[in-house]
Amino acid sequence: MHSHTLEVLGLELSFKAEADPDRIGKAKELLNERYERLLRHGGSLGKEKLLAFLALSLADDVLIMRQERGEETRRMRQLLEHIEKVAAQA
Repeated sequence: MHSHTLEVLGLELSFKAEADPDRIGKAKELLNERYERLLRHGGSLGKEKLLAFLALSLADDVLIMRQERGEETRRMRQLLEHIEKVAAQA
């Protein structure tokens, strides 16, 4: 388990996680980039609302990826069934 101390969105966070330190760094960069983008476009909003929009945006990304993964899994199953069918005919 790795110990991490980093600044995210102006807050210092210390925690332990099994996640790869490089992935933690990339996650931090993603959060900061998304927050800065929201800040530029919704600068008059308070920090709490910006963070809520950030959370919604990231949750939407997760849902889209889950849907895409499900579609890819379905396509792979269809392809495997087709291959098995062709192999059985040979």
